[in-house]
Amino acid sequence: MCGICGAIDLSNSGDAAALVQRMTPTMIHRGPDDQGYLSGGPLALGMRRLSIIDLEGGHQPIFNEDGSVGVVLNGEIYNFQELREKLADRGHSFRTRSDSEVLAHAYEEWGPECVDHLRGMFAFAVYDRRTSQEGSDGELRGRLFLARDRLGIKPLYYYQDQERLLFASEVRTLLASGAIPRKLSQAALESYLLFGSVCEPMTLIDGVFSLPPGHRMTVPLAAQTAAATPESYWNIAEQGRSDGETGRRGDGEKGRHGEAGTRRWFDADGNGQMNGSGKGSASHQVRKLLEESVRQHLTADVPVGVFLSSGIDSTSLAALASREVAGVHTFTVAFPEAEFSEAAIARRTAEKFGTTHQELLLSGDDLLARLDEAVGALDQPSIDGINTYFVSWGARQAGLKVALSGLGGDEVFGGYSTFRRTPQYQKISALGSRVPKGWRSAMAAALSGAGEGTVRADATRKLAALWDAPESLPHPYFFARALFTPRQVAELMKGDKTGRRDLPWWNWLAENAQQADHRDSFTAVSWMETRSYLVSTLLRDTDSMSMAHSLEVRVPFLDHLLVEFVTALPEKLKRHNGTPKGLLVGALEDLLPPEVVYQPKRGFTFPWAIWLRGPLKKRVAKGLAELSPDLDINQESTVGVWYNYLSGHTSWARPWSLYVLNEWTKRHLG
Repeated sequence: MCGICGAIDLSNSGDAAALVQRMTPTMIHRGPDDQGYLSGGPLALGMRRLSIIDLEGGHQPIFNEDGSVGVVLNGEIYNFQELREKLADRGHSFRTRSDSEVLAHAYEEWGPECVDHLRGMFAFAVYDRRTSQEGSDGELRGRLFLARDRLGIKPLYYYQDQERLLFASEVRTLLASGAIPRKLSQAALESYLLFGSVCEPMTLIDGVFSLPPGHRMTVPLAAQTAAATPESYWNIAEQGRSDGETGRRGDGEKGRHGEAGTRRWFDADGNGQMNGSGKGSASHQVRKLLEESVRQHLTADVPVGVFLSSGIDSTSLAALASREVAGVHTFTVAFPEAEFSEAAIARRTAEKFGTTHQELLLSGDDLLARLDEAVGALDQPSIDGINTYFVSWGARQAGLKVALSGLGGDEVFGGYSTFRRTPQYQKISALGSRVPKGWRSAMAAALSGAGEGTVRADATRKLAALWDAPESLPHPYFFARALFTPRQVAELMKGDKTGRRDLPWWNWLAENAQQADHRDSFTAVSWMETRSYLVSTLLRDTDSMSMAHSLEVRVPFLDHLLVEFVTALPEKLKRHNGTPKGLLVGALEDLLPPEVVYQPKRGFTFPWAIWLRGPLKKRVAKGLAELSPDLDINQESTVGVWYNYLSGHTSWARPWSLYVLNEWTKRHLG
């Protein structure tokens, strides 16, 4: 795991190396063990390294045999040993045991198509000197290649104009270059207010974008940098089709899973049995893929542990990891508020599997004492993330350098209420489209008014917004995920923001919603969850908050082969017998404790509703009363959200989202 950055400067000013020298030190928390630089012509690269594999030999940038291909990598390539053998058979020679060197040779062998061969989480940059073109100064120049993993586990941000392109693992690192105006993006702000985080591919900084999940970008060093655009190389919406339809393999290896790819794994009869391949039931194949994923995710030359709650996902990982590593570490956050604490069940789970278990007790007063540093660790503002900050700190204090997380289990196996609510929202939207607009608006106002002052006020407002203006978001699913309704956002932003359909975040959500419409209900929601909430909130927060403590977090449920397999299954197998995450439970039924499987879903969250009325109350109230001058939102509406929370008319997430947004803006735009 590392932090990477780079710059292309075609202005002949020689600024690329200086820009990278300014950016790289800001990522020392991501990589306290080593640093490295590469500079050539108009290009410079920098990195900070957190040593996980080949502690002594994995220095970056790392090169192929003749130095014509140089790589900086953030992440892990889990199948690097398999690829190393394949590449050695093709004549490549290696100097280290690192996965980053394998990546350099993979690019040398396959070029941009190397991404199809990788199994892992990654964001990387390649300086390819071989494909030289003549620049404006008459010198021969190569190209820069950037890529991000399929699910967006690791981040990569960039800024470009006619003569420059800068990229980095963090938005804050780009700002440290001094070359990017510290200007808030009003378009991105709208998406933040709608969902509690900035939607891909935007960031809260105007002109700074995220390279989307499953995308790559090639930048010739002899052309204007503004001409470079991201290109998709993987799309889960295509993975349920045969290879003849898509023309692409998920793992890039013809025949590795049979000539028909994902379809070959699963050719089901009515009972979900694996016909033709003879490999048993769908549950059996999920078990096999998950065991393989956990085994690969445990690969490291440093201590590895598991974040353990009382939920099915983390318990599944602890169960499988304990079969691979005796006494594997597990770690849980506990709270004095018993109704929020999952410590008791986690403790019994750890005892069952024989793990080396530790707990971190966190109170509201503890959080208040460290609130500034926790919020300061966010690379972008988010309603989530503080949870991960403290559990990561505790794991690092326990001596761990790598931890497995259950992220992705809810999205892949259907753990969220959105899997149930979205079809209902779609019916409401379809029914509303048959009602005249005036009638809809009147009915929506009545519905919203009826919910005021009740515990269901927020849900009622979202239903009213869906009924009144379903076109205000790209799909009914997004009303289920919304934090503030579009009307509330307009009030906060001092007026209705029309034209959002031309914005990058809207186009991203609309494109993925359109792709989802071609799938069954379960798979459609899974796809939209993966491309919105998972990547724009959970994975982004996990990366920045864990790396704040130099901890690498790995997510076995997001192994792309597992995701592709489950995606291709018929819906009825994924809604197995009405049991939550029935397919996953069926795959691990001999391992999971019944008290974990059959308890009500609770999610890993802090007791925010109690703490915001207790130890955090004064801090949050003061913050919301003093908005940053760089944050152009309505002061009266902001304070109104706070008082609505105190009076029980809205949930804690809404004032908290505004508090975090304001604090982030003060730090980075002031």
